[in-house]
Amino acid sequence: MAWLTHFLACIFGTGSWVAINGVWVELPLLVNELPEGWYLPSYLTIIIQLANLGPLFVTLMHKLKPGLLKEVPVICVVVSVGILALFLLAFLWHYTTPVAGEPHSVSFFVLTFFLSLVDCTSSVTFLPFMARFHPRYVPTLFIGEGLSGFIPALFALAQGAGIATCVQVPGPTFNASLGNSSWANGTGAGDSLPMETRYSPANFSSLVFFLLLSAMMSFCLVAFVFLNWQPQSWDLSRQDLCSSEITLNSIQKFPAGKEEPDDSTGGPTYSTERKVENVNEEGPGGEKVLYSGSKLVFIYFLITWLNALTNGILPSVQSYSCLPYGNLAYHLAATLSSMANPLACTVATFLPNRSLLFLGILTAAGTAFGVYNMAMAVLSPCPLLQHSNWGVALIVISWVSFTGTLTYVKVMLGMILRSCSHSALVWYGAVEQLGSLLGAVLMFPLVNVYHFFQSADFCSFQCPA
Repeated sequence: MAWLTHFLACIFGTGSWVAINGVWVELPLLVNELPEGWYLPSYLTIIIQLANLGPLFVTLMHKLKPGLLKEVPVICVVVSVGILALFLLAFLWHYTTPVAGEPHSVSFFVLTFFLSLVDCTSSVTFLPFMARFHPRYVPTLFIGEGLSGFIPALFALAQGAGIATCVQVPGPTFNASLGNSSWANGTGAGDSLPMETRYSPANFSSLVFFLLLSAMMSFCLVAFVFLNWQPQSWDLSRQDLCSSEITLNSIQKFPAGKEEPDDSTGGPTYSTERKVENVNEEGPGGEKVLYSGSKLVFIYFLITWLNALTNGILPSVQSYSCLPYGNLAYHLAATLSSMANPLACTVATFLPNRSLLFLGILTAAGTAFGVYNMAMAVLSPCPLLQHSNWGVALIVISWVSFTGTLTYVKVMLGMILRSCSHSALVWYGAVEQLGSLLGAVLMFPLVNVYHFFQSADFCSFQCPA
């Protein structure tokens, strides 16, 4: 029964961010088809942040009208909208509509907004829903959330999205600006033929890709239905009794107004309702976990900082930090980072450590890796050790370590708050989205308005001596 719950929780978690993760890994194909071109990521950043209205509404309802908004119907509606939006996106993503005399991908943006609304709202509904289960299932949910980014990345790799090769072209070439400043290596008639980036055709269309994502969301809905119908109260009581070596004779309900009799040994007796009623307030060992106000402030600060880095600041510059080392470095960093996410969740399941000091040290280490990634992005298109295998290895290791360490910390913070209260998990999701919003708002003008980072065609740019 426990393994079935773990499996369902994992499948349920895959629906958390699969839609937006899927759209992002499909961008290398979409930017070549949609009229917005390389400005498309900046549009998506704004759309995703507007979708934070969803978790904001849920959080305010929990604060102003506690108990009025139930997770079960909200999750049913949210996941169903995600399934429908992905299905429609598969057929409508390439349609354009004239706006101010220029074609724009209105249908793509509208459907992406609903997908963002689904994924953002999942942050404040999925985790609180899992609060009714034993704390051991919380890391499994995070594993599923990690797979929501890893599986679409595998689909994209199988599709061939973003796989580029360098080819020689006759005559001089000019590197067109992709929405910001870039370096081009102009070549005269007497020089060798210039290089140009060519993308290989996809093995299957974007229609198939989005239909696969819609199927993943459908599996998420099925898993949620089974989790909701599962008699978790009986399962939890049986687990607690087995671990405490209490006989089944002590599990019985008594009519109202009557006291529970002591057993023959004079030991305590437990009712099923009592155990389930207290499970939300108990730690992994059965004790009630309480944290001081200063520790809670520190925990929520870490959550804000971690999500600002992992969901807003660093993803905005991954291409700038990796592509100068070549396309292989970019794909290794992106793919292995996606693998590091569920791996870190798995490690947190079997090797948990709730020490705030330890988690603070891990956060500092992960931040250091993030600083290195950011430094290489600032130095783009000529980062350190650019033409060395050591440079490629360092940037890939740095991205994988950055994702792995900070993901572990996020999982452990979720487990800590799970042991506090249901509302603590709701605020976890709200603060998570706040951090993501702050990171995105900070990076958007730097990348898209002030052009602080320089892009470069790795096949044609040449660094100054």
